[in-house]
Amino acid sequence: MSGKKLENLNVASQEQLITPEALKAELPLSDKAADTVASGRQAIYDIMDGKDKRLFIVVGPCSIHDPEAARDYASRLKKLADEVSDTLLIVMRVYFEKPRTTVGWKGLINDPHLNDTFDIEQGLHIGRRLLLDINEMGLPAATEALDPISPQYLQDTIAWSAIGARTTESQTHREMSSGLSMAIGFKNGTDGNLDVAVNAMNSVSHPHSFLGIDQQGRGAIIRTKGNNYGHVVLRGGGGKPNYDSVNVALCERALEKAKLRQSIMVDCSHANSNKDPGIQPLVMQDVTRQIIEGNESIQSLMVESNINWGNQSIPENLDDLKYGVSITDACIDWETTEKAIREMREKLKDVLPNRGK
Repeated sequence: MSGKKLENLNVASQEQLITPEALKAELPLSDKAADTVASGRQAIYDIMDGKDKRLFIVVGPCSIHDPEAARDYASRLKKLADEVSDTLLIVMRVYFEKPRTTVGWKGLINDPHLNDTFDIEQGLHIGRRLLLDINEMGLPAATEALDPISPQYLQDTIAWSAIGARTTESQTHREMSSGLSMAIGFKNGTDGNLDVAVNAMNSVSHPHSFLGIDQQGRGAIIRTKGNNYGHVVLRGGGGKPNYDSVNVALCERALEKAKLRQSIMVDCSHANSNKDPGIQPLVMQDVTRQIIEGNESIQSLMVESNINWGNQSIPENLDDLKYGVSITDACIDWETTEKAIREMREKLKDVLPNRGK
């Protein structure tokens, strides 16, 4: 037998990770938090089914890097959510994992200390604790399902999930989504391609069998039933927006041809705002106008918002980080968020109840 080493030639080390079961035992869902998750999921289902005439808005930081600032943001958002709840269902955007075209900070779970130490187990603890706290407030949470392993640790705390533009075409993510226990938004491709999202919706509605892990962290064959609550997220692409009425109509036509659910979310950031946070409220205004003029397919929006405006690079001295400012994509500030959401609620409160009649 040859003595040549053939495996793990480029692996520096391997560390055993806490199991999903053990993490949940350390940080269990309270009855109140579980009720928030369950009621949030059901409300989104009802909106997508047309039983609930409200819109749901996923709003919050591009990414979470400071749990205390995130709790501060959540407490503000909960008050606003209660204020507009007759017209809008507010779900907090709590994104812990960031896709990277080349390299860069991968998010709170991968690098919670923002220093390339990649203390992933601590990141899972910090992330789950934050999600428990947000749900305890009575505020449903949303995230991007990027890593196919992390949902086993966190998805019991999530009311809505997204599959990003870089992974919507991925078979792994489509299979995983077919087994997730909430509605899933599939973003169009980074080049603006809508077919990848439509194909994903078709795929995710069917049963799949694939490799994964169980609650004890063991390798397992996962067999799913299929998820009937997939929908499209229009986020623009190829340097162009696609939230306007023409592109929305084209999306409706593509969904109808594929015999899929006519449920569209407009992502007000990314290419739809040319990554300029100041454009996001204008996108919200345009969507509001479309609904007033009779659109019935737009059922949800996504807004990147933080306590303070813009974004910042990670400084060498972490004490120099500005409070409540994104370290990934630029966000609108809290005052702008409040104003935009209140204006949308005021304009739609008498329109949405008559939708579909």
